[in-house]
Amino acid sequence: MLVTISNRTTSRSLLAVLAVTPVLRLAAVRHAVPAGSTARLGCDACGTPVSLARPWPAIGPRARCGACGTRVGPPPGSVEVAALAAGLTLLLAGPPAVELAAAAWWLGWAVPLAFIDASVHRLPDRLTIPAALGTWLLLGLAAALDAGYTPWLRATAAGLGLGLLFAASTILLGRRGFGLGDAKLAVGVGLLLGWHGLAFLVLGLLFAFTLAAVTALALLATRRVRWSSHLPFGPFLLLATPTALLLAG
Repeated sequence: MLVTISNRTTSRSLLAVLAVTPVLRLAAVRHAVPAGSTARLGCDACGTPVSLARPWPAIGPRARCGACGTRVGPPPGSVEVAALAAGLTLLLAGPPAVELAAAAWWLGWAVPLAFIDASVHRLPDRLTIPAALGTWLLLGLAAALDAGYTPWLRATAAGLGLGLLFAASTILLGRRGFGLGDAKLAVGVGLLLGWHGLAFLVLGLLFAFTLAAVTALALLATRRVRWSSHLPFGPFLLLATPTALLLAG
């Protein structure tokens, strides 16, 4: 009986994730533009508007303009798979409800951010700042309701520390360091993983850097990038953070 209830809960939760994927895909479509450009409002090929009022098929899994059939935004099915994988990982980790809400909040912003970063190598403030602020507030609520303020203070210190570390690399290394968008995204990573302890923060960073290194070597071996190329780091933070949360759970 418990297994049946658990399966039903999991199915409903994943259906809820699927229900919000058009919003995630729309965010990726809107903001995957070069810095300084206005947000994308429609199909690049024919100009057909793309919005929540006209969601299909452009911000559905097909990701095709309904008028001309041109692909719009991230590849078909990619946002949906990423969101479902993140949601399933959180369900398997099984944190308390408010902690789950905090992680889901951050991932809801991080999924489109990862696709934007992969596409145009930028992480817009309009997405990174609410991601970090909402995560901090929800963890503060978790602290007030049950967990106590020690993990929240630790998470706050970890988030600010990681963000400052990434920002310092920008100042010291320029283009060879992380961007300021990475620093703002990293604040949420520090909050979520620092809540469980600094060991999980270190583990999450090791996952992210390992994934980045393996990917870079594979791309170099296939001559798809050069040694001077810059890989976006946002997607690796997205992959590593729920993995570390799963271990923390």
